[in-house]
Amino acid sequence: MNIRSLFSLVFAGSMAFAPGFALAVEETPQAIPGGKMVDVAQAKALFDKGAVFVDSRVAAEYAEKHIKGALGIVYKETHKKVGKLDPKDSMDMTKLPADKNKALVFYCNGSPCWRGYKGADAAIKAGYKQVNWFRDGLPAWESKGYPTE
Repeated sequence: MNIRSLFSLVFAGSMAFAPGFALAVEETPQAIPGGKMVDVAQAKALFDKGAVFVDSRVAAEYAEKHIKGALGIVYKETHKKVGKLDPKDSMDMTKLPADKNKALVFYCNGSPCWRGYKGADAAIKAGYKQVNWFRDGLPAWESKGYPTE
């Protein structure tokens, strides 16, 4: 078997698994039960009114860049890129404001990222009353030139 035939065989075999990889990422929903999904303009209006922004991404991403003034509270998920929750998932809820009526805005890296959604869901379940989920997250915020640090 020549190199070209071997390459073709390996390539064809790897492509047989490609559909499985495509299914490994689950798109986030268009709503969040008990909370409100907000777009970039609504997120900016909440920012201007003093809402608490919560960056649910990993610490390295937060350190690199985040929405100005956002709290970095990692949502530690067992199942990445899918909506499945797990009892082993965690988020340090003590870092959220004690006032459960304070407006919160959770975000991460846009619609393929589930950490913002899962963090917002955890806050809703913890009794927070004004939970907003900024589905489009940091990429949409940056595209408008809104403040980051």
